[in-house]
Amino acid sequence: MLRWQKTLMIILVLMTISYLFFSGIVLILAGRGKKPQLTLATTTSVQDSGLLDVLLSPFEAENRCRVKVIGVGTGQAIRLAKEGNVDVILVHDPPQEEMFVEEGYGVRRYNVMYNDFVIVGPEEDPADIKGGREGVKALKEIATSKSTFISRGDDSGTHRKERELWKVAGIKPCGGWYIEAGTGMAGTLRIANERRAYTLTDRGTYLAHRKELDLTILIEEDENLYSIIPLSKEKYPHINYQLAMKLIGFITGVEGQVIIRTYGQKEYGQPLFFPLAVSGLIEEK
Repeated sequence: MLRWQKTLMIILVLMTISYLFFSGIVLILAGRGKKPQLTLATTTSVQDSGLLDVLLSPFEAENRCRVKVIGVGTGQAIRLAKEGNVDVILVHDPPQEEMFVEEGYGVRRYNVMYNDFVIVGPEEDPADIKGGREGVKALKEIATSKSTFISRGDDSGTHRKERELWKVAGIKPCGGWYIEAGTGMAGTLRIANERRAYTLTDRGTYLAHRKELDLTILIEEDENLYSIIPLSKEKYPHINYQLAMKLIGFITGVEGQVIIRTYGQKEYGQPLFFPLAVSGLIEEK
């Protein structure tokens, strides 16, 4: 081999080594700068209320992380969790939550907050349900009058509550007056508004979108309880369990619970949710 060929080969080898060395440094630095991520599946009623925008920001800043939120119905959130596609869920269907934990998918339920379910509809109230105290009786009147009712139709916690009320009423809703939207709470409210129809909603989402709706609360129903559940690290070793528990500690701690208690008071005149994890906060002025 000629001298110049050897020299060229040495130069090429040195360039290759330098490239690999500096590429490794860049990758290490990029890895160090990358924020850890936590995936939270929650209900559209929570996401549509805007609460998470306020609640998660201080947690992300304090822990230098990013919380990816997937807003779906409770049924879909639980399915995503069973498939191991999320780290933690914030949902509102206690029977399904208890089964989720009992079957070993989740560690335990942590109470977070509550509001209530309400039946909203047009001011003209064609089924004449306003002033009543029972959701079951109201649904009977709606069915009898064949007044348009918009159902979530998405296996969410709200949809399950609606089906429970129909079952107690002894009615299987069907026909042109009963429409399954298959969408989130905000979307369902908009459809009900356009169709001058009734629907079952949580109070928080209704209040958050009240300015764009020509619907009024006609019936106040049962409490709507929300819980947060971390997935089992034994069943899903790939999840970010440590960060999930930090999030739960924040949301159920004083700082998170105060944010929940005060969210909505200034803009809507009342809180959209009430804290459950820390006693005494509701009574504080």
